[in-house]
Amino acid sequence: MTTEALRTERAGILLVDDMEDNLIALEAVLGALNEPLVRARSGEEAMKALLRQKFAVVLLDVRMPGMDGFETASHIKRLDQTKDVPIIFLTGTENDSGYAFRGYATGAADFLTKPFDPWVLRAKVNVFLELHRKNRQLERLLAQERRQFEILAGQLARIGEQVEQECPDTASPLRNQVARMRETLTEMRRDHSA
Repeated sequence: MTTEALRTERAGILLVDDMEDNLIALEAVLGALNEPLVRARSGEEAMKALLRQKFAVVLLDVRMPGMDGFETASHIKRLDQTKDVPIIFLTGTENDSGYAFRGYATGAADFLTKPFDPWVLRAKVNVFLELHRKNRQLERLLAQERRQFEILAGQLARIGEQVEQECPDTASPLRNQVARMRETLTEMRRDHSA
């Protein structure tokens, strides 16, 4: 894989918390993953960051002044550009079971209570990083297959034209075979894009 491909494979981890100490702790735990860590101190900052770049996962504090974590998650899930970004909610309130329900209801992929186990957090984030890498790889493969389908369609069209020009009297059987091949190719493209 080229250096450019590796760079596009890397997706940031968005850390959203209004408390500096919490951001420092998250960076200390997740720094070992060797992925870009981007800070946001509010829901508004998080939304701006999400619109500027792609992220593999968002770690989102529930309690923040202004737009809280639940409202931020609702905005993230509402936009086509960001709706598929997984969210892990982080909260310091473990005695309110309604928080977990509300978090999952707004589209969270997971929910952790502070203080969190660093190994567990790192493992969960790593799962989302790996999913992101696999999705990017799949997108590249699909794009490559689409290009190959287009090349084949062009070649079949040229073959059909050549048969018509060179053998107009005996072209019917060949024309039928080329037409069947084009239909098969069209069906393969349709199945592939579904």
